[in-house]
Amino acid sequence: MEMQELVRSRVEARLSTRKRKVTYVVIKRVTDIVISFSLLLLFSPLLWFISYRLQKKEGAPIFDRNTCIGKGGDSFIMYSFRIMTNPSMVIRSIPLNPELAVYSSRSTSSCILTPTGIWLKRYHLYMLPRLWNVLKGEMSLVGPTPNIIEGYKSSLNRLQVKPGITGYAQVFGNKESSEQFRKNADQFYIENCSYKLDLILLLQALKKFFKNNPKSF
Repeated sequence: MEMQELVRSRVEARLSTRKRKVTYVVIKRVTDIVISFSLLLLFSPLLWFISYRLQKKEGAPIFDRNTCIGKGGDSFIMYSFRIMTNPSMVIRSIPLNPELAVYSSRSTSSCILTPTGIWLKRYHLYMLPRLWNVLKGEMSLVGPTPNIIEGYKSSLNRLQVKPGITGYAQVFGNKESSEQFRKNADQFYIENCSYKLDLILLLQALKKFFKNNPKSF
């Protein structure tokens, strides 16, 4: 009887954990849809203004397109406002899915921040188009650092969750943080993601945004 009770308790605990995980994923997705749609609607005048300014001041392209690896290993195009000069149009990389081939400016030593790009980067506004990726379900508001296909190296664990606009590595690190720190931070999030952790990271990201730390990324 004791063995049967032990087996039953373990099965129930496993089912309970699986149920909580499914509930978390569903609620997280609903939250992503509601917040990303609301922010896109709220910031639509700002998005139009930035697009108009980039077109007039720096010219095309307005958006920087990076082919990234998402959940399950699927590739997608991550959008950002272009903040660097664009001396030539080149193929950034050969994506896993030929249908996703895009042309973009490659960031090299010859590329520098544009006048518009300076304040877009300072206030992190260049990331606003990524809300569209969140709404489409390719990214999440909170998650690991997005992996660009060019130079792509990652563990299979990273493919279990969607990359995020912000996350543990972005909140507790900065642009001077080592690559190993970012990998460890992303792995920590993947192993411990929860409603509470997501809320903490969102609040910390907002706090970091309003502090406007030039070393943040």
